[in-house]
Amino acid sequence: MADDSIPEKPDNLVHDPDGGIDRLLEIMRRLRDPDSGCPWDIEQDFDSIAPYTIEEAYEVADAIARRDWAELEGELGDLLLQTVYHAAMGQEAGHFTFQSVVRAISDKMVARHPHVFGDEPRDKSADQQTRDWERMKAAERAGKAQRGTLDGVAIGLPALLRAVKLQNRAARVGFDWPETVQVLDKIREEAAELVEARAHLSEAEVEEEFGDLMFVMANLGRHLGVDPEAALRAANAKFTRRFEGIEARLADRGKTPKDSDLAEMDALWNAVKISERSTG
Repeated sequence: MADDSIPEKPDNLVHDPDGGIDRLLEIMRRLRDPDSGCPWDIEQDFDSIAPYTIEEAYEVADAIARRDWAELEGELGDLLLQTVYHAAMGQEAGHFTFQSVVRAISDKMVARHPHVFGDEPRDKSADQQTRDWERMKAAERAGKAQRGTLDGVAIGLPALLRAVKLQNRAARVGFDWPETVQVLDKIREEAAELVEARAHLSEAEVEEEFGDLMFVMANLGRHLGVDPEAALRAANAKFTRRFEGIEARLADRGKTPKDSDLAEMDALWNAVKISERSTG
């Protein structure tokens, strides 16, 4: 691969607040310099950085959910740094460069939006554009020798999100329950199997049955038009908010959860719920 990366810049670029993306690329180059860079940054590789990439993406989503636009600015910068980091390592290994990454995504966006950048009409519904998008993605997968229905669904996705994507792919070729009631029947079946597993089977078998139940629950969300990942994030936020309400009420009594018991905390939980409903 030809080296079309940004050439090294003078040292003052690192300290130029208006240096833009060139400044960030130069900072990363300096951090990864084997002779004068940061020892921690030099030691990193794709595998060690990947968890940070996932974490930063979730922190972006968290800032959006909280409508914290000032924090979102910083989180987007952290996420951009992850792209720059991976691109720097890709360049060092001879796989790709930052410029080739930019070129690839730009080419993809132009190719996938012929109604904007080409001669196709723009008067399409959102559903039609989604179908066109999926058709083009399928053609791209075919070009990469990804022939199977489930090929290309990233293994590294969060499990709940990957479950929905796998189910969507299978549904496109007719492998799906036609009615929501059939999904509910399957949930009851899997829940019964989990109870049986808990009583009679090994720890590994219990885990397997629990996974089956989670998978079907994701399918129920898909049939209901609910994003399971978003729904669970909202449930997590609600639990956090209400438990913090319990702690606040206990603090008013001069207590902490460790000083309380389940009966008291459950009563306070109900009080928090009632308070939320009355102020909502």
